Amino acid sequence: MRFNPSLASLLYHRNQPRLYRWYMTHFNAMFPREEPEKEHFVPSLKWYRAAYAKLIKLSYILQNVEQSDGRLINTTNCSIITDPEVMSHMNSFNSTAKSFISSQQMPCLSKPNELKSITLNSLTKIAELLSITAQQRKLVRITISPQVTQHHIWRGAFLEVLKDVKLGIDSLKCRSTSRSMAEQIVVTCISFLADTADAPSPGSPSWVKLAPVKKVESKEVRRKWEEVVEMSEDLTKCLSREHALLYDLTKLEAMIEGLKQIRDVVIERDVNHKEARQQDSSIQWKLTKNLGHSSKCLFTLLLYYLYGYVRDIEVEVCGGLCKNGKKLRFCVGKVLTSNDKEMVLNGVRQLSRALGVFKFVWQTSGAGSGGELELHGHLWCVGAEERIIKHRGYDILLHTIRP
Repeated sequence: MRFNPSLASLLYHRNQPRLYRWYMTHFNAMFPREEPEKEHFVPSLKWYRAAYAKLIKLSYILQNVEQSDGRLINTTNCSIITDPEVMSHMNSFNSTAKSFISSQQMPCLSKPNELKSITLNSLTKIAELLSITAQQRKLVRITISPQVTQHHIWRGAFLEVLKDVKLGIDSLKCRSTSRSMAEQIVVTCISFLADTADAPSPGSPSWVKLAPVKKVESKEVRRKWEEVVEMSEDLTKCLSREHALLYDLTKLEAMIEGLKQIRDVVIERDVNHKEARQQDSSIQWKLTKNLGHSSKCLFTLLLYYLYGYVRDIEVEVCGGLCKNGKKLRFCVGKVLTSNDKEMVLNGVRQLSRALGVFKFVWQTSGAGSGGELELHGHLWCVGAEERIIKHRGYDILLHTIRP
């Protein structure tokens, strides 16, 4: 037996208080919650009509605004939106849309906490959502760490984070001394990373590069990753008051966690085969040893390893594991402001990345022995034509929002 909001609403709004109280009391007595919850709000038909009108209005206002993993993007010129009013409109739009989603009574979205926006930023969070045991989590970390801490993965991921920070700085409207200094630091860091390039091909092993025929002996101190640590910390101080860059700074701080583990490793690449291999092995060993299961830096490296992408994945809906016969079902979802073809495609790609991470961790943990896992993505949009979109082996269901 499941809670029926339609029946509860009918009793409540037909002025049947006794029957309504009996139904709610009877249901709660037979099926008590594990945790106490707030009184269930039962919207009326009038409320839904007013909310739908509000949703239509907000959809029009936000038709060129896209939610993309922690930031709002203007789809007309691909610029980052930091306007507080637009952000407020987006929060209101999401909140109203979720009221309609909850009324659909989907099996994997039956609890209020499953309709809360969530940012996937660590293996620990992924493991909790998949109900993976402590032993399985340990196996995931031991298996994943050596793969994602290779030198070219580390360097590529850190470079992408710096590019995102630079993009965020460029989006700021007002100029200041701290902003100018931050711009200089970012450019210097990116230039510094250029000295760590393995070879013309980013994925090529360092030993492919031949050592110079003649190497002039230098008495200068060899450069180390510690210089990047200092520059990165100065960068966070320069931008600490820029609230619009909060996400980018959080991601930079995550990478600083990894930088501190390799601060004593030499960064020069104009060396012979043996020295280059030693540098690579030292970086991999130190990161593998010190980045734990909850490390946001380790998760960033995993994202880059899987997709060449470093931004944490944000979804508006994340259902828990639920049984579907002999199989287990898990779903994530996003709310779109427009059914524009490009916006729908971007939403599909974001969900595909999220599902890919869940699948990778599930398979690595060995949890598959407990049952086959079905992964589904859901998109909601006002006025959309309902259909199933297949992308990289996943079914993404596009739903329309209606009163």
